Amino acid sequence: MSSRQPRILICGNLVWAHEEAKQLFNGLADIVVMDSPNRPDFLAGLKTGGKYDGIVGIYRHNTSADRIGVFDKEIIDALAETGTVKWIAHNGAGYDQIDVFRCAEKGINVSNTPGAVDDATATTALYLVISCLRNYAWAEQSLRQGTFKSVLNPGRAHDVTGRTLGILGLGGIGLRLAHLVHAFPMRVIYHSRNKSANAPEWCKYVDSVEELCRESDVLSLHVPLRDETVHLVGENEIRAMKKGSVIVNTARGKVIDEEAMIRALADGHLSSVGLDVYPNEPLVNPRLLEFPQNVLLPHMGTENQDSQRHMEVRALTNLRDFLRNGQGNDLVPELRSRL
Repeated sequence: MSSRQPRILICGNLVWAHEEAKQLFNGLADIVVMDSPNRPDFLAGLKTGGKYDGIVGIYRHNTSADRIGVFDKEIIDALAETGTVKWIAHNGAGYDQIDVFRCAEKGINVSNTPGAVDDATATTALYLVISCLRNYAWAEQSLRQGTFKSVLNPGRAHDVTGRTLGILGLGGIGLRLAHLVHAFPMRVIYHSRNKSANAPEWCKYVDSVEELCRESDVLSLHVPLRDETVHLVGENEIRAMKKGSVIVNTARGKVIDEEAMIRALADGHLSSVGLDVYPNEPLVNPRLLEFPQNVLLPHMGTENQDSQRHMEVRALTNLRDFLRNGQGNDLVPELRSRL
C-alpha cells in the first residue's frame, strides 16, 4: 500500500455525513468504501493483498446486509484473521445483526449509537400511541376511501389524557417517550431489568413485566433484541393486559409473540396495535392488515435526515476516537466487561 495511514472501511450506506467523514479522518486514516456485491467477494477482499487488506476499523450500516449478510460468526472470524480489525462502529441503537459474543471472543470491540436515535424513535412511538387511541390512521383510511368516518365508532376511541402508558425498557428512547406523554399528561409506569436512576419522580417502577401489562392501557416496547427478549411479551403477558388495551412496538418485531398478538386482536382482547417493526422485515404478516384499526409503519423510526446524520456522525466519531485514543465511546454492554 502506498499510504502509511491505517485504513477504515465504510460498510453500508453513508448518506449524509460525507464531509464530516473527511474532516474526522483527515490525516488520521484512509477511507475505503466497501464495494463487494456479495459475501464471497467481501471475504476475499479481507485476505492479505485483498482490496480491504490493512483495515483496522469498520463503519457498519445494516444496509450492508443486503449484499454481504449480517456480521455472523463467519464474518467476525474473517475479520479476526486479518489481525488488524479491532473496532466495528455500528450505525444504530440495535445491533442484533452483529454477533457481539463472537466479537468478544476474538478481541473486536463494537459500538452503537445510543442517544442519536432517541428523539426520532420516541416521536414515532408517540404517533403510534395517539393514533391507536384516537383511531386516526383508520379515520384517514376512511377519508381516502370516500366514507368520511362513517365506518368508525367513537366508542372504540379514547383520549390520551389520563391513560396509563407502560414502558418496557426505560433506556434513552423509553425515557424520552415518558417525557413526551407526560405533557398530556398520561400516567407513566415502567419496568426494566433495573430501576433507572434517570427516571423522574412521576414515573413509577413496577416489579415485573406481568404487573406492567396488568396496569397499562398502552404498552410500549423499548428493549433490545437478545435471546432472552425473544417473545418477552407473549400469550400470558398479553392476556394480563386490560381488555381493549393497545400495544406499541418500535423496538424489534421478535420481542412480541406475533401469533399471540394477532389472536388477541381477533377476539377483541386488544383494541389495536401500533407497529413500526416486524419479525421478518420487510415481510409483514398479512393478517395484521385485516384489522383497519391497527397503525402500521414500515420501520420509520429514524427515517429523517436530522437523525440519520446524527447517527452517522456519532458512529464515525466512535471510530475516530478508537483510532486516536485506542478506545471509542458507546461500547455495547456485552463488551464493556472486557475493559
